[in-house]
Amino acid sequence: MMTQDERLAGAPEAPEKRRDDRRAFFAAAAGAVAIGAGAFVFSDPVAAQTITEADVLNLALNLEYLQANYYAYASAGAGLGTADTQSGAATPTPGGAIIAGHQATFTDPLVAAYAKEMAADQLAQVRFLRTQLGVAAVAQPVIDLGFAATSAFSVMAQNAGLVGAGAVFDPYASDANFLLGAFFLQDVAVSAYQGVIQLISSKNYQEAAGGLMATEAYHAALVRTTLYQKNLITQAQAISDYRDSIDGGSDDDQGITPVASGAGPVANIAPVDGNANTFPRASGPVLNILFLNRASVKTGGFFPGGVNGNITTSAAS
Repeated sequence: MMTQDERLAGAPEAPEKRRDDRRAFFAAAAGAVAIGAGAFVFSDPVAAQTITEADVLNLALNLEYLQANYYAYASAGAGLGTADTQSGAATPTPGGAIIAGHQATFTDPLVAAYAKEMAADQLAQVRFLRTQLGVAAVAQPVIDLGFAATSAFSVMAQNAGLVGAGAVFDPYASDANFLLGAFFLQDVAVSAYQGVIQLISSKNYQEAAGGLMATEAYHAALVRTTLYQKNLITQAQAISDYRDSIDGGSDDDQGITPVASGAGPVANIAPVDGNANTFPRASGPVLNILFLNRASVKTGGFFPGGVNGNITTSAAS
């Protein structure tokens, strides 16, 4: 295993290139504008459509269902209750089933404490979004949080090269596996909310999304920092590279590999560009990652039956 000094001395220049690439990404993203009182033009030109801001928050709610259940299983061995997963309509639609995980085997009490805090926060976010959306809130879709060789986390780990073809990756088996599973989800959540915020014109919805994004960013930074401290840098980079390979042409994702600077190699806890800005993802690339598929599809990965709402299709990349 490489020493800390060896890792720093050998830090690649690639993250600097990623930061340059993202400046162009931001310039393109700035062209997306809100229209009307509560709708905007979907940013994926392949699937252009006009959708409401409630539709955007419902996509976020799907992501919150996924995260809240993951942390709930890891910290307590059970998913969300019925009241938190059914639709908000007068005659509610029941929430979809969970391909269940199990309580995590934590040996580090700090990681166990982090999992409990994130579980409580994500549940609160689910409830907040459902309250904001009211009768428009969609039900929880079917979510794959299992730990078999064909489950979403295992397929992600196989594709990222963390385990061999057909091998099991159990995100609940250790502190390290839990953190790597959280890393896969948390960075996506932050970029998804940043993409949402720039497309919302309603002040109430904008404030809601901004507050949720801040919480997700705190969680992501905590996960990234803990992975760095536990020397899981190579594994995190493999996950980052995999996300980048399926979310479109922009080389914007970053792991936690140290980067070069004028003052020497530095940690890469915050995945920012040269202006210290993080990057947004449009809904299409978000779904590419969650479906574990770079093609334009409606199902797969963590959502074997797809997501609920009006934004349902990943981007062709």
